[in-house]
Amino acid sequence: MAISGYHFIAGTPSAEGHQTFTSVNPRTRTSGDVRFFNATPSEIDRAVSAAAEAFKITRNYSASRLAEFLEQVAAEIEALGDEWLNTADMETGLGLTRLTGERARTTGQLRAFSNLLREGSYVEAIIDTATADRPDIRRMLFPIGPVAVFSASNFPFAFSVAGGDTVSAFAAGCPVIVKAHPGHPATSELTALAIYRAMILCDIPPGFFSLLQGDSVEVGQTLIQHPLLEAVGFTGSLRAGRAIFDTAAARPKPIPVYAEMGSVNPVVILPGAIAARMETLAEGLVTSVTLGTGQFCTNPGLVLVIDSAETRQFVELVESQMESRAPGVLLNASIERGLVKAVTETTLHTAVQTLTGVTTVQAEGFCYPNTVFITHSQDFRADPTLQNEHFGPVTMFVICEDTADLMNTIPTLHGNLTATIHAEAGEMDEAREIFDLLRKKAGRLILNGFPTGVAVVHSMQHGGPYPATTAPATTSVGMTAIKRFLRPVAFQNLPDGLLPDALKNTNPLNIWRIVNNQFTKEGVS
Repeated sequence: MAISGYHFIAGTPSAEGHQTFTSVNPRTRTSGDVRFFNATPSEIDRAVSAAAEAFKITRNYSASRLAEFLEQVAAEIEALGDEWLNTADMETGLGLTRLTGERARTTGQLRAFSNLLREGSYVEAIIDTATADRPDIRRMLFPIGPVAVFSASNFPFAFSVAGGDTVSAFAAGCPVIVKAHPGHPATSELTALAIYRAMILCDIPPGFFSLLQGDSVEVGQTLIQHPLLEAVGFTGSLRAGRAIFDTAAARPKPIPVYAEMGSVNPVVILPGAIAARMETLAEGLVTSVTLGTGQFCTNPGLVLVIDSAETRQFVELVESQMESRAPGVLLNASIERGLVKAVTETTLHTAVQTLTGVTTVQAEGFCYPNTVFITHSQDFRADPTLQNEHFGPVTMFVICEDTADLMNTIPTLHGNLTATIHAEAGEMDEAREIFDLLRKKAGRLILNGFPTGVAVVHSMQHGGPYPATTAPATTSVGMTAIKRFLRPVAFQNLPDGLLPDALKNTNPLNIWRIVNNQFTKEGVS
């Protein structure tokens, strides 16, 4: 399938601008053959305006119709076959094994949201019938309107054009304008074409989806400022996420930004765990740190331990294993530059010792050596910059003097997506106290595991206190992600004929509802 380099605005190819860019093969640093156009203000306006027009129709779509559309998108993505995988591999260097698994996750989450829609209770229908003291009040969730989604660089399928933000917005009934990531523009175009084929087959208004390309800040800023936009989904760096958040807040009509930005995902390893399973812990930690060349938002970038001879031995083992593993390929030049800058700043810190990573890697592509830092708890507490994320195969040990020192250090942690404890059976009372502190710092707490990897299930929480996200009450993974793009509306004293089906007395959708404080599928008499 030929790649055009164009935007796709409500199903129509467009290339009005003069500024262009290319993809870059991260293994060779060579540019791709196709030039992609930066979206112009006119093209951005057309995309959002078309979305607003489509929303007049799709906001009243039944859940079953949206479910059929998501299932068709999954089928069209699978029909892309090896071309999709090979294109993404060329643009990201992630490898066909990793990308094959990510494709399954992407189609799986499309079908998972379809199942959510067919079950129907996601609308959270609540009915309080009239009494002598109150009127009849009924409440449910409705789609908010056009959503802008900014694709992530490190997941070209699952957090990109047809990724979790897009799918959860589609499931809500919201049109989506995707700002494709410039690191994988050809992959993005192929994905967009699959979505459009599904839209045609399901008779979805063309404005329900648009793809905008661009490698300039101006494209994203112009998109966020469009007055018809209602929300933003973003996955990326703290710097970019905060810029998007600030732009959205400065609009005459501010809109919510659901930004997942950065996290060092602290791992606390208690002495009993080190004594009982030092080698497996070291292997697990190193595997997690270097997975995907460390380019996971759940990469364990911080390890808190209590000082002892065994702890020092454990640190040396991790150092040795990090040195023995060949560094992988980084996604693009921007990530390489950012990692070099972040690591250099930490290396120059007087309170930090660099254990590995001092040797420059001789590599044809984008790369950085596996790196281990070590510092002491008092220095860590004194300088918040030691919690800055290193987006790559990097981790830092924080050496605490004793349990009291560890408990004194944890409250100084910034907000994170995850926090982990490794402990043995005899350390569970201590782990309980530590988890009580970590619960204030992270969205997902893990025992005796590692944070890399998430499950696309109802219970998943992929979000956390700032600076991990701008909206810690929400998740960007799992079916409850749909709630970001829904808002509640209450109906007071409306007759049954004017109510949406989810709130009617007979419960024609047969969904679970709260009726007069009781969960039930029964109708209202």
